[in-house]
Amino acid sequence: MIRALLIAGVSSGVGKTTVTVGLLEALRRRGLRVQAFKVGPDFIDPGFHAQVTGRPSYNLDGWICSRASVLETVARRAADADLALIEGVMGCFDGSEGKSDEGSTAQVAKWLGAPIVLVVDARAMARSGAAVVLGFERFDPDLPIAGVIWNRVSGETHARWLDEALQQRCRALPLGWLPREETLSLPERHLGLVTARERRLTGEFLEPLVAAVEKSVDLDRLLSLARSSVAPWVEAAGAAGESKDQGPGAADATGVPRARAPVAQIGVALDEAFQFYYPANFDLLRAAGAELVFWSPLKDSALPPVDGLYLGGGYPELYAVELSSNVAMREAIRAFAESGRPLYAECGGLMYCARALEDLDGSEHPMIGLLPSTVRMKPKKLTLGYVEVEFARDNPLAPAGTRVRGHEFHYSRIDEVPASVPRVCRVRRRRGGEERSEGYLLGNALMSYVHLHFGSNPEIAAWFVNRCRQQGGR
Repeated sequence: MIRALLIAGVSSGVGKTTVTVGLLEALRRRGLRVQAFKVGPDFIDPGFHAQVTGRPSYNLDGWICSRASVLETVARRAADADLALIEGVMGCFDGSEGKSDEGSTAQVAKWLGAPIVLVVDARAMARSGAAVVLGFERFDPDLPIAGVIWNRVSGETHARWLDEALQQRCRALPLGWLPREETLSLPERHLGLVTARERRLTGEFLEPLVAAVEKSVDLDRLLSLARSSVAPWVEAAGAAGESKDQGPGAADATGVPRARAPVAQIGVALDEAFQFYYPANFDLLRAAGAELVFWSPLKDSALPPVDGLYLGGGYPELYAVELSSNVAMREAIRAFAESGRPLYAECGGLMYCARALEDLDGSEHPMIGLLPSTVRMKPKKLTLGYVEVEFARDNPLAPAGTRVRGHEFHYSRIDEVPASVPRVCRVRRRRGGEERSEGYLLGNALMSYVHLHFGSNPEIAAWFVNRCRQQGGR
């Protein structure tokens, strides 16, 4: 069975990512091969995981994808690893709703049979830390909370009081602590952490972090807790005996086929401005016959010779001046789309495809101009949540009637798009159930604010590749 541990927090902001990165690097230095995962739809934390491990970090989401898909992902990706280390999302029980653990860290832990290591921010508490842990243990007695790592501890005495209280009242074992030092925290901004492409995890950050982990965290005890109910992936066996399960397209999510010989080339925008992609999306595109060719809207002046384009999410608002100044690239993408070749743009990609982008300072910058509207940053108007998309008509990504899941996370708004621009998506939010029309289709260019996870319906990857093959025109 795969050895696994799940790093969970009592809430957002307690330092799960810092603890996870420190553990990944400390274990790597011990010579262990560690496969990282991230619960939820987040793009930023997996980027830091991948920097440390040298392996893509995969998302595990109980609402977007099926139980079978989550188990298959861990079984396949951790098959050759000594340990699967999974970083949770928000607080341990926080997910897609208030009445169940759907979409939460707790749900994934139960599916995997993986012990939880709870991270507690102890900077403003001592003995009360044990009361917090006891509350988590009693809230769901079936959840295997195996250990605790205290974060932002003021010193040895503080750590001892925390451990004494924990040992007196709780089942979870004390595993150690990290000191309260700002240098051990990753910087944040309006949409989360600064990304891995913008801040490389240099020795200046990693060395003191790993030193603190090796000094004050009992790595041997932590490793002794690792276990799961997931068997390593065997190509002929399927995904750990799991049946087809919830979610649109789940029937096809129980195994990613081997990559086939390329039948189409898809150019993927990848740089500091565009970097939010699920590794599973890339895997599924390759399995469907795509050769992925990476290029930079910031630095390149010409597109590679490809059959289709994929413009993912990111922070184009932070690079609006550079993107606007690269006129040759903007014109090349527009000409590509106007030639009828397939283009798919989501969130940051949609912003780049607009007529203009208004940044946080209120300055407007010309963009590609495919979408005849302006996108404006609205830092006080966050759009966040799970969504399900149903396509109302054929488009480059999917045939009419296809359903797929994903999420939205943006602080921008788009001005009214002319009614003459077709909307091909019916988007329903997970909470509230309201429906709206979205997904702007111009020729063979599809632009949307939604980040889609292809694992929720792998058929869309095959459709997109086939459309690129048929209509690439190279």
